[in-house]
Amino acid sequence: MKKYNYIIVSLLACLLTTSCNDYFDQVPDDRLSLKEIFTTRDGALRYLSNVYTFLPDEFNQRQVHETSLYRTPGPWTGASDEAEWTNDKKEKLINNNSIDATEGTMVLYRWKSWFSGIHEAAVFTENVDQAPLTVTERNQWKAEARALRAIYYFYLVRTYGPVPLLEKDFPMDTPSDELQLSRNTVDECFDFIVSELKGAQNDGLLDDASTDKVSGYGRIDKAIAQAFIIEALTYRASWLFNGECTYYSGLANTDGTKLFPNKPDEATKRANWQKVINECNTFFSNYGSRYHLMYTNKDGVSVSGPDSEGFSPTESYRRAVRTLFSEMGNNKEMIFYRLDNAAGTMQYDRMPNRSGNTTNYRGGSLLGATQEMVDAYFMSNGESPISGYSADGVTPIINEKSDYVEEGVSTTEYKGTDGTLYAPTGTRMMYVNREPRFYVDITFSNSKWFDGTEGDYIVDFTYSGSCGKEQGSNDYTSTGYLVRKGMDSGDRNQNLVCVLLRLTNIYFDYIEALAHVSPTHEDIWTYMNMIRKRAGIPGYGETVNLPKPTTTEEVMELIRKEKRIELSFENCRYFDVRRWGLVNEYFNKAIHGMNVNYDGNEFFKRTEIVKRIFDRQYFFPIPQGEIDIDKNLVQNTGF
Repeated sequence: MKKYNYIIVSLLACLLTTSCNDYFDQVPDDRLSLKEIFTTRDGALRYLSNVYTFLPDEFNQRQVHETSLYRTPGPWTGASDEAEWTNDKKEKLINNNSIDATEGTMVLYRWKSWFSGIHEAAVFTENVDQAPLTVTERNQWKAEARALRAIYYFYLVRTYGPVPLLEKDFPMDTPSDELQLSRNTVDECFDFIVSELKGAQNDGLLDDASTDKVSGYGRIDKAIAQAFIIEALTYRASWLFNGECTYYSGLANTDGTKLFPNKPDEATKRANWQKVINECNTFFSNYGSRYHLMYTNKDGVSVSGPDSEGFSPTESYRRAVRTLFSEMGNNKEMIFYRLDNAAGTMQYDRMPNRSGNTTNYRGGSLLGATQEMVDAYFMSNGESPISGYSADGVTPIINEKSDYVEEGVSTTEYKGTDGTLYAPTGTRMMYVNREPRFYVDITFSNSKWFDGTEGDYIVDFTYSGSCGKEQGSNDYTSTGYLVRKGMDSGDRNQNLVCVLLRLTNIYFDYIEALAHVSPTHEDIWTYMNMIRKRAGIPGYGETVNLPKPTTTEEVMELIRKEKRIELSFENCRYFDVRRWGLVNEYFNKAIHGMNVNYDGNEFFKRTEIVKRIFDRQYFFPIPQGEIDIDKNLVQNTGF
């Protein structure tokens, strides 16, 4: 394995003093201070906590320009076809193809932060033997640091493509010529990530970290490591990484080593997907009894399944993602999450900016769902409402089997099977008779907002409406919709868990792998229909209009539709479309919404919001400062 990290030189002097933990803010950076830290159990545990701080806080994607080393949110939601920010944000550098290697915040600090986390993991591992720990504790904590290092490499590879792998941590006096290091290949990177996660599983990770009632929640255990093994292998088997993407076929190190594999034959592709299947089966076998989909009634009380009396698809799906600190023990669907997060920022971004509301009950209306995302949600009968668009890219082609109606308004209330009000009387018909997840995820004009102590109200996004552009100044939705997922109502300052991986991520990895290896395998429909039935819509094979397809491409088309909805706004779509090789179909085009500059019927006219350009943005560019210092570090194609 090749060695790397020039960034060690520039960061060693500040890593400890820039920690978000005040404990480390007070510790001078020298070898003696490290020795002092690790003389106590508490000091060692604090340092391990510091290693965790580089995990993403995806609640704060509006502020990816911040130059803190910590939290590492990405631009993933607004830089996909799911959503659009009202004001100019860093995501727009991706969407309009103006991102470059000199961008000094988003591009630089994802790289800098994750390599800092890798460094901190190495420092911890090198020093923890000094701490007065039991053998079991020492092995467990070392294994956690090892797993975190692998996870940070996964985030780096997912974002930047193949990166240099560190064989060791470098001291400050390392000669510069020893830091002229090359990128490892795609296969070397994924082999390392998987082997390190497996090593951590074998070397001391707890089976279930939540059993440690003092400090277990949020820490890496064997199940979390297994989930990242599955994620890593899924990426490796995909079009972008497996050699099928010709865009990177010429990318090579200065010594001629190709960074991406050659185009694979069918046997190799199947073998890579089979590895995903095998690891999913290991997950189900070892941890299947611990995790299950969230099933609750309307009040959030757990029920046994979708056929239980009182089952609420709306509340079950909503609570799978939106979890209060006080309710963590009830969510057996989330696998990996971050507790320290910017929940208040996320809630402000997604709450309507309503004229007259006071501070805690007034949001920014900043993250607008696109019309393309709105159109993607199924109808209550499980059919897609829109099968495509006419040549103008705007006019929808309506699926007649779906019972979708574009024009007109409703004359009665539309409620769910559990009595939840989905669409009040007078709602535009395009928002009526949709599946339950639509009403959890999307705030549309004339939807009801449950506003806690200040009283419920009807959202009005028309130009002069109570939540419209005229009164919103800079705080309004540019698409005529808001992302609602992750919200309930009321005070936006609620302590929430930032869920990063949940069980449905694993289900989709599994059925995607099966689609490539055995597209008629019954497990595809078992797991797909589990997701659909929890969502309150019919499963495939259960109605005449929803047959089970039999070819890989037919199955993959359904998987892409299902995943787009179930994991919407959960940081999957940005990466999925890239790794599937479908950027021209979805990202290299205009996005649409309602016409927020008008009132009345003119508001409900499908309108182009902005044209997006996709040319080279499969990966972030390597920061130019890294390229300038490390002469063996080659830049990504196109930058």
